[in-house]
Amino acid sequence: MSRPPSFVPPPGTRALRLSTARGDFAAIESPAATGHTKGTALLLPGFTGSKEDFIALHAPLAAAGYRTVAVDGRGQYESDGPRDDEAPYTQEQLARDVLAQAAAVRVLDGDPHGTGNAFAGGPVHLLGHSLGGLIARAAVLLDASPFRSLTLMASGPAQISPSQQERVKLLRDALAVMDMDQVWAAIQSMEPPPPEDTSSGAATQGLDEGLDDADDLRRRWLRTSPAQLIATGRQLCVEPDRVGELAALPLPKHVISGERDDTWPLPLLDDMAGRLGARRTVVRGAEHSPNTDRPQETAAAVAAFWDAVE
Repeated sequence: MSRPPSFVPPPGTRALRLSTARGDFAAIESPAATGHTKGTALLLPGFTGSKEDFIALHAPLAAAGYRTVAVDGRGQYESDGPRDDEAPYTQEQLARDVLAQAAAVRVLDGDPHGTGNAFAGGPVHLLGHSLGGLIARAAVLLDASPFRSLTLMASGPAQISPSQQERVKLLRDALAVMDMDQVWAAIQSMEPPPPEDTSSGAATQGLDEGLDDADDLRRRWLRTSPAQLIATGRQLCVEPDRVGELAALPLPKHVISGERDDTWPLPLLDDMAGRLGARRTVVRGAEHSPNTDRPQETAAAVAAFWDAVE
């Protein structure tokens, strides 16, 4: 579980309900801070995460000239979704949600929120972290036309590592017999406390991260759909290698990660980038969540890729 620095949208951003043809999704939008908007990006969070995982990226990407929209996927945190039905959480259904989200962020029709920030634009840059990367990949394989580029952040070619599969299986088994509050308490009792020295900014590793009992993290956990966690956890453990299919798409691609990742080890990510012909970035001092571990460096690398694409 990523630990964002805050759950409060930073200055210059706004929280909104993104209305799409497939329902409403909770989102945080940040306009470009420059006079000219170079492009728009749609940001997808990972397993157990939320739109807040990108909070620290909005300001530096805005300063670089990019409008960003981070969303909670169906059943994640503040986006509604059934809590006892896994059918809406198949990868194809989640990918179709992304296509609808991309269409919605391209045109905020008539500025329905009264912010004076109506926007109409072309294809969007798509970025997915971890599970969000697998869903992003599935979306562009369904239809690449809404997208200007694809960034896979700490998201690998196929299923997660065996050690992480074991952790996900334990979580899915627990969710089958306990409610979310009970599972949270169980995780708290088993996980070590987070390191006291956080001056480096590095978080603990991916799905291996310990959890703390901060109110905002607990609130996010309790509002997330257990059916979504069970269904997407299964996807993480059985995902096939679709790199060949993705490589065939004439879409600029970027593979970015920290310098250590137990969910998809770096040799897998390096090999995937080579097979894709993608730009490859390793963010020093970061682990599975470079977006929260090293946001400034991560934003600089992402903006440089988008600049090259534009």
